[in-house]
Amino acid sequence: MRFTGSIEQGALVLGQAAPGSRVALDGVPVMVGPDGRFALGFSREAGPSAELTLQEPGAQARSLRLAVVPRSWDIQRIDGLPEKQVTPDPQTQERINRENALIAKARAQSVPKALFESGFQSPAEGQISGVFGSQRILNGQPRSPHSGVDLAAPTGTPVIAAADGVVMLAEPDLFYTGQTLLIDHGLGVNTVYAHLSALLVAPGSHVVKGQEIGKVGATGRVTGAHLHWGLSVGAVKLDPMTALKLTPPSTTLP
Repeated sequence: MRFTGSIEQGALVLGQAAPGSRVALDGVPVMVGPDGRFALGFSREAGPSAELTLQEPGAQARSLRLAVVPRSWDIQRIDGLPEKQVTPDPQTQERINRENALIAKARAQSVPKALFESGFQSPAEGQISGVFGSQRILNGQPRSPHSGVDLAAPTGTPVIAAADGVVMLAEPDLFYTGQTLLIDHGLGVNTVYAHLSALLVAPGSHVVKGQEIGKVGATGRVTGAHLHWGLSVGAVKLDPMTALKLTPPSTTLP
């Protein structure tokens, strides 16, 4: 069995086992493609170790203890947001709950094939203005850590697909993220593109790495034009920058 990527907090790690294998991470089944490929997501809070269970065809199941490298996280303060976007009223919270369910449903659907074999690239040109995992202080109030990377760029800047995939969600007006796209890259891996000013693809569309899918904007909860780029394996949110660092398999486990 081989791994691609660093096993650390917030990281996407790709794996390769024998075709027909079954894999679980900390007891949760992992989607495995017909060629034995799979993807693991280690959350911001993961560690200090994780248990990977592998059942290869014709062999007994075995468990591997994986050491998860810790990371340090920044603190980011954002002021000037409308109070409704920091502490939503009950009616707004109902809307947020509905939209979260819509996103969760989109993330729960994934093709059983490694479309991400195209590799990943940055989805827009721009300066990094927000990093994954930073503790958010909004209008002086602590909130959830940042779940992606922000790329500051002028409204209308092209946004491209980070890798091959299928569009699972294209919403024109979500409360927090405005015009939003979610793309499935197979085996549970998905990326999100938020605060767009234009959506150029529709649900069910097949896209290729580098294809223009939208435009940078300032919709949803923002203080300026930028692209929020997120990465997940299933519902586990990850640092998109770890996908850009993936190389051919670098770790082989017995």
